Amino acid sequence: MSLQAQIDPNKLPQHLAVIMDGNGRWAKKQGLFRTIGHESGTKAVREIVEACAELNISYLTLYAFSTENWNRPRLEVETLMKLLVSSLKKEIKTLRDNNIKLNAIGNLDALPKKAKSELLDVIDKTKDHTHMTLTLALSYGSREELVKTIQEISHKVKNKLISPIEIDEATINNHLYTRDLPDVDLLIRTSGEQRISNFLLWQIAYAELYFTETLWPDYRKNHLFEAILNYQNRERRFGKTSEQLEQ
Repeated sequence: MSLQAQIDPNKLPQHLAVIMDGNGRWAKKQGLFRTIGHESGTKAVREIVEACAELNISYLTLYAFSTENWNRPRLEVETLMKLLVSSLKKEIKTLRDNNIKLNAIGNLDALPKKAKSELLDVIDKTKDHTHMTLTLALSYGSREELVKTIQEISHKVKNKLISPIEIDEATINNHLYTRDLPDVDLLIRTSGEQRISNFLLWQIAYAELYFTETLWPDYRKNHLFEAILNYQNRERRFGKTSEQLEQ
């Protein structure tokens, strides 16, 4: 029986998030420039997006470019931004064919004008798609997101639009970049690193974490199926006991 056939369609993560790591190391192992690793990583993106659509996963969020990534060598950053533009142009057909809505989170104003324009254009063209929401985290950092959230809520308190005693988890959720997304159920990180790297810190409070040695350009559907099968074999208690869940 194939790995995909073993997956229980009733126990899928509603929201899957992926830290796509290892492009540079993959290129180095091949004796290639780091930029080639990023280009090769786009093939993995297409395959995983299509696999999630096949499985009927509702939300997929990919960590594409962090706030810290702006500190990388200028040529690499420029290449990544050009790759973003070209990938969006190429993948519009994939999004249409699979009825996928594109979304983006992060400080999008920091993106180069051409990259932001292309991104917003594809978001607009897919806004009515309903099968799956693909979110790209671009110029994204969770601490920056939380600081922005606290500033916005503080401004509302100062202007008496909200009382401090009214602030709860829902209030915070409604001010995050991810206000229209559910919490993450499964977080995958490739390349063997076992850290979160400032990604969706609030949203992964009860997520299952899955780490794999596979470098992102080598990541394929079967790797994803293995991660989901591992997820389905875990007991998600949310603070309760096993006995309570059985009841």
